[in-house]
Amino acid sequence: MANQNAYEDRAGHWLALDGDVCVVTGAAGGIGSAIAAVLGSAGARLALLDRDEEKCVALAQSLDARGIEAIAVACDIGDIDSVQGAVESVDAAFGAADVLVNNAGLLRPGGIEEIALDAWNAMLRVNLTGYMLCSQKFGRGMLERGAGSIVHVASIAAHHPQTWSGAYSPGKAAVSMLSRQIAAEWGGRGVRSNAVCPGMIRTPLSESFYAQGDIERRRSAMTASRRIGKPDDIADVVAFLASRRASYVNGAELIVDGGLDSMLMDLVPRPGFDASGVKA
Repeated sequence: MANQNAYEDRAGHWLALDGDVCVVTGAAGGIGSAIAAVLGSAGARLALLDRDEEKCVALAQSLDARGIEAIAVACDIGDIDSVQGAVESVDAAFGAADVLVNNAGLLRPGGIEEIALDAWNAMLRVNLTGYMLCSQKFGRGMLERGAGSIVHVASIAAHHPQTWSGAYSPGKAAVSMLSRQIAAEWGGRGVRSNAVCPGMIRTPLSESFYAQGDIERRRSAMTASRRIGKPDDIADVVAFLASRRASYVNGAELIVDGGLDSMLMDLVPRPGFDASGVKA
């Protein structure tokens, strides 16, 4: 515990987030709650947005027990009135947002040949339109002050098609471009916009995958780091991009996948050119 507290003290000083108002969407999920914890440990005041109000309240209470200021706000990010209501709730509690982390997401199975339009639109409503609405509504206060940071959680699926997943890959690819467009339009007015692309991250939602056979071993072998990522692996990168330490990082996209993207040729059968055939 002593080491953890020492880390938190250094993080709070180094990231310079003390007192900043940080809004995290999808905060009740595995990655969202990790992002909130890291930002809170760095001294930020947190607005936790999620459709699951009960889980959001529980998270706010657990953070409060650690001395972190946090409020829970029920919000459907795909609904403009709900987002506007969240902005007003955050303003009333803390004042205008300094940081927005667009993290909420939706994944539904479906092949392109047969996916229904309502299923396609439901994913884009959250995974793309919701990011735009939150950026627009929370970004207005940043633009008025001439300072702010937005971090969008995209996915490696933005660059590599995730088949049989409907609008997931197209939506994440669009998030990457949305981030760059915001950076280009708002950068001159003091607002930064960056994206993070997680790879394979073990969360409560994906836990069922790893209960099947040797899935964890096989997936780990596909990464250069030879392990599956944890929510904290994403949260630490998000916190850096959100902070003033990244003040000259704008329109960037950081891939956080343990080196999965570097392993393509290792996945191609090449007799005599694998580790078992390398001579010392």
